[in-house]
Amino acid sequence: MSEKTEDNGLFVMGGGPGDPELITLKAYHVLKRADVILYDNLINRELLDLAPAHCEMVYVGKQPYGTYTPQESIHELIKQYTNSHQVVVRLKGGDPFIFGRGFEEVLFARKQGIQTHYIPGISSMQASGFSDIPLTHRGVSESMWVITGTKKDGSLSRDLRCAIQSAATVVIYMGMKKLDEISEIYQQSALGEMPAAIIMHASLPQQKKVICAVKDLKSASAAAGLTYPAMIIIGKVVGLDQDPSAV
Repeated sequence: MSEKTEDNGLFVMGGGPGDPELITLKAYHVLKRADVILYDNLINRELLDLAPAHCEMVYVGKQPYGTYTPQESIHELIKQYTNSHQVVVRLKGGDPFIFGRGFEEVLFARKQGIQTHYIPGISSMQASGFSDIPLTHRGVSESMWVITGTKKDGSLSRDLRCAIQSAATVVIYMGMKKLDEISEIYQQSALGEMPAAIIMHASLPQQKKVICAVKDLKSASAAAGLTYPAMIIIGKVVGLDQDPSAV
């Protein structure tokens, strides 16, 4: 029996935070019948093993602050492969709609008349739970801000100055080159002692983390040998596992 038309096209898929078992069942089943996979730098290569033998693998990754495949080139590859293949997977780390430019690719594909499908992924920030850091906790943090550390122009989002005026947990993606600036913003508001964590390779066996005061982010990161990609979590949820009053 042939596949239904609605089951073909471009699948913009989240590959999760790193552990290959943390993908959805829908993602698993689509990967099992993929004709082409356009994959990012941050995905676990074990996910590629799920694809059938005939599947063509095309690397379109971007090294943090290094070499990268231009977004325009990725768009052209999407157009090229969906014209010649039935199931084209755009496989991204985490969730493609959280700082992943996934919706840009969906909009491009739709303009070309390409059928698109979105398959969510577990974001790396959710993998903070493997380090005993909840993003919210009753009586401690009732909300969270998710902020980019590197906007289109390379600068840190100004939203951070708004976020620190609340009791919310702050999660910063792509912020490892802005540790000094992040610390300074907190110190300017007399919040330099706020607990913070940096987690690298979340959910993987080689996961590394450091917990410190936000004013010490740069020195603590260097001492622990952390680099990008990593996520930064700031707020009173950090260190709750050592706080008996948190129960």
